[in-house]
Amino acid sequence: MAEIVSKAKQQEKKVIATSGCFDIIHAGHVTYLEEAKDKGDILIVFLNSDVSVKSLKGNNRPIVNQNERAIVIAGLECVDYVSIFDEKTPCQSILKCKPDVFIKGGDYRGKRIPEMHILEEYGGHVEYVSMVNGCSSTNIIERIKETIEREKKK
Repeated sequence: MAEIVSKAKQQEKKVIATSGCFDIIHAGHVTYLEEAKDKGDILIVFLNSDVSVKSLKGNNRPIVNQNERAIVIAGLECVDYVSIFDEKTPCQSILKCKPDVFIKGGDYRGKRIPEMHILEEYGGHVEYVSMVNGCSSTNIIERIKETIEREKKK
């Protein structure tokens, strides 16, 4: 990935990166990634591995394994590359690749995130994209559970 980014920068392309679990893909994810891509020429998604997702969200997650999540994310027209990482944050991936911009959801605006110090070291920066209210994998999982419970009571 570092070589790909280096070549893109030599061609004066703006490299954008973001990260996430992307466990159950929903409209919020797609909107987020499309808006991220609009900020540059190449979009890299650093995808939390199964081990990483478990450490962040608990033993019942992810619902969808990392290989399947990577296939779905890579299949989106706006995504150019997917790279899976095992840590809780993509800091090591950012340090190796050095994207021009790292994207976070607008809910992180004004907060100090771990990725910032890495970006600042080499001159990258964070930009924010809007979020779709109510769209989350957690909300989808809860709705499924509620539906199952209602069906059991019938």
